[in-house]
Amino acid sequence: MAAVLALATADLAGNVIDAARARSAADAAALAGVEGGRHASSRLAAANGATLVTWSRSGRSVTVVVRVGAASATAAATGGPVEN
Repeated sequence: MAAVLALATADLAGNVIDAARARSAADAAALAGVEGGRHASSRLAAANGATLVTWSRSGRSVTVVVRVGAASATAAATGGPVEN
């Protein structure tokens, strides 16, 4: 019983870590995609241990979905002038 509980706990911890990594990778990929397009998003996702699943642009906004293990995350970023 203890072994089963230990395995379940380890699996849950792995899923939580994958979800956090996916969120970080999605944020980075969306930001990169605003200036560098799909290729930049894919490169940043990979650099963060993720796979770019989808990429779309609408005007100045980019939305991405990335996957890390069983976890996926969506992020969006919008480019434009910096206002002071």
